[in-house]
Amino acid sequence: MSDLLERLRGRGWRVTSQRRVVAEVLDGDHIHLTADEVHARAAQRLPEISRATVYNTLGELVSLGEVLEVSTDGRAKRYDPNAHRPHQHLVCSRCGVIRDVHPTGDPLADLPAQERFGFTVSEVEVTYRGVCPSCT
Repeated sequence: MSDLLERLRGRGWRVTSQRRVVAEVLDGDHIHLTADEVHARAAQRLPEISRATVYNTLGELVSLGEVLEVSTDGRAKRYDPNAHRPHQHLVCSRCGVIRDVHPTGDPLADLPAQERFGFTVSEVEVTYRGVCPSCT
């Protein structure tokens, strides 16, 4: 069973065949699929799944905090199932491929007090950009 599906079942999420397929498609590391890619892969497993069902399921998963919605450079939103594993993203500026990265250190601690302007900072989002080996 996928890690995401296991977490959802633990939360009492009603697992229909359509929801199960979406969760299975999102399983794994470095998964950053668009909604259309999720739909295409889900339809290979369950041909009758509708695009609306995929979009609704993705919206639910984001609302539950089980999937992250990732936007980079105005491209289509992508869905990241690694919501419970702290990480940042490495994005290819040419093809848009996204990889999860786990830098050492604490990016929150790297922001000096005088640069916080009185904010109580609760979250940090860092995106590394470059060109992947396939595009060089």
